[in-house]
This record gives sequence, C-alpha cells and structure tokens, in this order.
Amino acid sequence: MFSSQVMELVERLCDHVAVMAHGRVVWAGPLDTLRGGGTLEDAFVALVGAPDRAGQELRWLSSSHD
Repeated sequence: MFSSQVMELVERLCDHVAVMAHGRVVWAGPLDTLRGGGTLEDAFVALVGAPDRAGQELRWLSSSHD
C-alpha cells in the first residue's frame, strides 16, 4: 500500500489505484483504466474536483493570510 498526492510518483510506482475524496473511495482499479489515455492528474481532478486557487499558488510565502 502506498499513499501520495504526487500523481507523477503514483504513475511510476503503481499498477492499481484507489482515489479517495472526503474519506470515501470514489474510484478503484487499474491505473491505465482510470487514466483513459490521459494523465492521472487530469483523471483525479475530474473525479474529485479542484478548488479554485487562482492567484493563491504562492500565498504561503506571505507572512499574513487575509
């Protein structure tokens, strides 16, 4: 068993994956099936969505967070 949020690492190490969102498995099976010809990251975002973080990529560098 391996757990990571680094999709490139998962793609290199795993044949089968389970995707969790909010404490529940939302997809499980062969990595190639999940990717469907695309990237694992794209498949992951399609399954669990992505928060709107426009302009917040380096927010942690700021000493104050609004």
